[in-house]
Amino acid sequence: MAESDGVPAQPQPAPPQRVRPQGNAVVAVLSAWLVPGLGHIYLKRRLRGLAFFVLVMVSIFIGCRLEGNLYKVVPGQPLSVLATLGSMGMGFPYFLLRYGIHYQGNIMGAGYEYGTAFLLTAGLMNLLLTLDAWDIVRGKKE
Repeated sequence: MAESDGVPAQPQPAPPQRVRPQGNAVVAVLSAWLVPGLGHIYLKRRLRGLAFFVLVMVSIFIGCRLEGNLYKVVPGQPLSVLATLGSMGMGFPYFLLRYGIHYQGNIMGAGYEYGTAFLLTAGLMNLLLTLDAWDIVRGKKE
């Protein structure tokens, strides 16, 4: 309604304020990928970063205890490339498991399939957390 009708016009809400970036985007994203939760800790989201670290590490631990497959590229199987990239999403733990302690799942293990799902989920989850750190440092998320 208009003010001429005797009813004052409603004030328009202010546009949402963008949160100011708090750090270097490259450092935040690389640290978030390399060590799960570290990007959030760098961005001063300590409790969130610690929770994410524990979440990804527990997923990796369960996957290893169930003797799941830690994907690697298999020649002639193009989908193994995607699975490997997903697993590499866990960052440093992937390379530690693959090359540091030469982890291999046990295809005969009772929990092999479940363990594989936990290991792949840990990598994909960390990739999502890396994107979350990217959004925070860009000021699109708080």
